[in-house]
Amino acid sequence: MIGPTELLRIVGAELDRIGCQHFTTGSVAAMVYGEPRFTNDIDVVVRMDGGQAAAFVSAFAGNDWYVSAEAAQAAVRSRGMFNLIHVPSGLKVDLVVSPESPHDVARFARVRMILMPDGRQEPMAAPEDVILKKLVFFREGGSGKHLRDIESILLTQGLAGIDWRYLRDWASRLGVTEQLGQVRRGLPPEPPAG
Repeated sequence: MIGPTELLRIVGAELDRIGCQHFTTGSVAAMVYGEPRFTNDIDVVVRMDGGQAAAFVSAFAGNDWYVSAEAAQAAVRSRGMFNLIHVPSGLKVDLVVSPESPHDVARFARVRMILMPDGRQEPMAAPEDVILKKLVFFREGGSGKHLRDIESILLTQGLAGIDWRYLRDWASRLGVTEQLGQVRRGLPPEPPAG
């Protein structure tokens, strides 16, 4: 049975093969930087054109996979999202076509290569960018799981391991300064800049 790590390896290898820049974010990245928890979803941001979308869909033909060619092409056109589902396990990959917003450009520039348990390197969003997206999702939906993930990342990475200048700057630009303050109130004081 394929697990999340193996599915991420398969999808990442295919994205590399067809020449798509990509990085993993969301719950999987939050677990890498924070505490492990169960998730059925893998979130991958991609730079993808129509030809690459068609090649990606073709690579996952067969009964073990579900991916819609129409949804993939629509996501490329609208800079939206489409899904790949591994049918036997029920695991799902959300492929988000980058809108090339200023924050997305910054996120791609800050990608970290993370050593996975199987020995391969996986491109992941930087912890600050995972935190920022989770602050946006919290603002939009109010789910406490996003705040728990953020606190876990901050405590696991250590407050000194976070680029607070970048985090505050982008929190302001993304309109989540209040949400960041809410998280900060539950944590020890920020370390001095050094």
